[in-house]
Amino acid sequence: MPKLDQKEDRLPTPGTSSHVTFLVEKARDGSRTAFNELVDLFQKDIFRMVFYRTRSRMDAEDLTQDIFIQAFKNMSRLKTPDRFRSWLFSISLNRIRDFHRKKRFMTLFGFSTGGDEFDQSDTEIHENPDALDNIMKQDFWKQIELLLKKLPRVEREVFVLRFMDHLSIKEISRVLEKSESTIKTHLYRALEKFKKDSSMLQLLEEETS
Repeated sequence: MPKLDQKEDRLPTPGTSSHVTFLVEKARDGSRTAFNELVDLFQKDIFRMVFYRTRSRMDAEDLTQDIFIQAFKNMSRLKTPDRFRSWLFSISLNRIRDFHRKKRFMTLFGFSTGGDEFDQSDTEIHENPDALDNIMKQDFWKQIELLLKKLPRVEREVFVLRFMDHLSIKEISRVLEKSESTIKTHLYRALEKFKKDSSMLQLLEEETS
């Protein structure tokens, strides 16, 4: 009796890039289960990114949820499934910028809620350090933030995306819609300024002493 030529359907190994692509394709077809798996994979990274830029746990939670809602609604626009991560970070950056624009507008017209959001969020991280792997409760990172404020906007964004959000050069180029060579140039300039900053040198000496 001849053997039938059958191909066994094999799912990609969880955690691999092919698995992410598989989930994205399923989600584009309307699978909420697949999209929920994508949320599980990327929620921590997106929350960390948003929290670093808002200093408020409550705002970060709300924005993170909104980012994934927007992503789900616009899955059909993602033409290249293997670019899902950079596409998600693009949505996140746009949503964060909208948040800050709205916040400035509210403050301008006297609708600010007041209070010290940095102190509040820092306390929350101290009480729940696992939320951001201790990244914001250390004085080291507070000093890094002060140094970042000295950089031009694009250099600062490239530096943060590379070293805080752990995106590759290629992913950053997609997120910011700039060439890889341009991204490398901005990153090089930012690093050179960090190296030449006296307060940065002193900070590094204190961390390694």
